[in-house]
Amino acid sequence: MALNYIWIFFFLIAFIIALVKLIFLGDTDAFKSIVDSLFSSSQTAVMDIALPLAGAMTLWLGIMNIGEKAGAIRFLSRIVGPFFRRIFPEIPDGHPAMGNLMMSFSANLLGLTNAATPLGLKAMDSLQELNPKKDTASNAQIMFLVLLTSGLQLLPVTIIAQRAILHAKDPTDIFIPCIIATFASAVIGMIAVSIKQRINLFDKVIIAWIGGLTLLIILLVWYFTTHLTKEQISTFSKVSSNFLLFAIAVIFIVGGLIKKINVFEAFIDGAKGGFDTCIKIIPYLVAMLVGIAVFRSCGALGYMNDGLRWAVNGLGLDTRFVDAMPVAYMKPLSGSGSRAMMITTMQTFGPDSFAGRLGCVFNGSADTTFYIVALYFGSVGIKKFRYSIPFGLIADLAGIIAAIFVSYLFFG
Repeated sequence: MALNYIWIFFFLIAFIIALVKLIFLGDTDAFKSIVDSLFSSSQTAVMDIALPLAGAMTLWLGIMNIGEKAGAIRFLSRIVGPFFRRIFPEIPDGHPAMGNLMMSFSANLLGLTNAATPLGLKAMDSLQELNPKKDTASNAQIMFLVLLTSGLQLLPVTIIAQRAILHAKDPTDIFIPCIIATFASAVIGMIAVSIKQRINLFDKVIIAWIGGLTLLIILLVWYFTTHLTKEQISTFSKVSSNFLLFAIAVIFIVGGLIKKINVFEAFIDGAKGGFDTCIKIIPYLVAMLVGIAVFRSCGALGYMNDGLRWAVNGLGLDTRFVDAMPVAYMKPLSGSGSRAMMITTMQTFGPDSFAGRLGCVFNGSADTTFYIVALYFGSVGIKKFRYSIPFGLIADLAGIIAAIFVSYLFFG
């Protein structure tokens, strides 16, 4: 229901702003820019997202089916089962959903972008099998989605690469702030949903896993920043990501060979659903991207920033962070939009400016809530999202606030 009102809000605000521009400012291109964005965004949803995703979906659903038949999913379930059983209590012991969730989180954590979305869609589909109300998001699906919106990732490779392209003095200087901000987003999002779903956060297993992950991130950050140069970090990111991506496929295939299954037929059986899934999500993608496009093209984001600057200045606070806020506004709405805003911020103020660095940390602090809702829930036909969007936005807000504080801490 929330998404319904938000979508209507995008169109009404865009119409009102364009009408004011036309009548009072004489801007004859106000409505043209909005209409152009309608067509370009709908084309983007189909040609640039859904259809290219079909190939990746087909590939990774096939690979996942091999892994499932080879027993890899059950093996992962035994490892993460104690923790996942507590934050996903609706999932029965031994169900493939456990392993699918772990594969999805691992792909996101390691920055395996080519595999992360297909594996996430596979995990959502396995959760849908357990969902008693097929048109309504279950508690487990909401927890999964909110954790995805945190965008937890150890190596923000694309952000570092973009900073290098724009000739930042140290492209990797946003590495630690990004990890801190996205980890804060993930933890706050999980805690918020756990409270809503009455999950016991003081369980020893939950405390041990969160503590262990926190320690792991601290050790990785310490090692990267004290033992590796920025070139070595970039090389490590590139090599490890591609190695792990291909290693997953090889391990599953070898496991299938050992189990004496027909690996090729298992791949074909799993891959058959790839194109169908992508076709199902097209209406949801078009609707969401069109709504975001009209809101952005009417100039509403600029007016929001002007209002925030006035309010912050009135309170006597430092306003430097406001220059990067368009990235934060766009992040829950559109990944490509926030990336474009990040690049624009660096080009305008400089990649080594406070705003330029903060824009990068904003972009690495969380993921795109509305896009993820449309993509993942749309893939399984869920129409009633319950409290998923508000709690996804809570995770986003936590990441934004953490990004601001940690950027002032690191960059002054």
